[in-house]
Amino acid sequence: MLTGVVIKTYSSYYYVQTGEKVIMGTLRGRFKKERFSLLVGDEVEYILTGEGKGVIENILPRRSMLIRPMVANVDQVVITFAAVNPDINPTLIDRFLVLAESSDMDILIIINKTDLADIAQVASIAAIYRDIGYHLIFTSTKTGEGIAELHARLCDRITVFAGPSGAGKSSLLNALQPGLALITGEVSQKIGRGKHTTRYAELLPLAAGGFVVDTPGFGLTEFSDIGEKELAYSFLDLARKAPGCKFNTCLHHKEPQCAVKQAVADGEIARERYDSYLDILREIQDTKKGGR
Repeated sequence: MLTGVVIKTYSSYYYVQTGEKVIMGTLRGRFKKERFSLLVGDEVEYILTGEGKGVIENILPRRSMLIRPMVANVDQVVITFAAVNPDINPTLIDRFLVLAESSDMDILIIINKTDLADIAQVASIAAIYRDIGYHLIFTSTKTGEGIAELHARLCDRITVFAGPSGAGKSSLLNALQPGLALITGEVSQKIGRGKHTTRYAELLPLAAGGFVVDTPGFGLTEFSDIGEKELAYSFLDLARKAPGCKFNTCLHHKEPQCAVKQAVADGEIARERYDSYLDILREIQDTKKGGR
């Protein structure tokens, strides 16, 4: 049997890539009976039944699964923001980080368009996230800054690019591999970005090995799948201080003897990060009240 990765699905057909070859496969009947959901990103074993066709016999264990949209075996998320035009927004960075942390993937933060920015101002924001432990790269498609480092981190991995519009993701993708942004643009136009099509995803192969996932759903910073008690675990700086709280049910808001609030007061946690946490906490609580 051959082994490959599901790069896209269409109706009941699955397109599986092995090396540089792609076959159109169908699922063995037993999977249909079990109602097993085969996802883009799944690694499978299959047999060939004809030219460019095959039957999927086995689905290998998943390393991870992104929920919205559903993609298997994603290795990392690259959260991309512009330094300027639009100005960098730490609050929005925090919202994307919460989604990435809740999906349990490696995280890389990109600050793009650095050739247009006041580096001292951007560096102060970057320092907050580096101090927490996030890997962060400054990039510019004009000067080439950071492109080689980013390219190296994508090799042989399945990577989700996420971030707000205007961050320069298309320019970055073209700098990494000419024509890649055109492909992702065609995918996005086909599915209608902004509509309720968040379950769709497609893996786009990189010439040096690995895949980029075009996932419009990951751009929607909604927190319906995250509980208020779980939220702090997605803020790594808060999570490290939380064991010091007097109450194990502490939400780090109005509770007394809270180690997180004390760390904010002592300057050990950035006030901006704590404010982002409270904003999202209120949003989750308001959603919960509205659902009753």
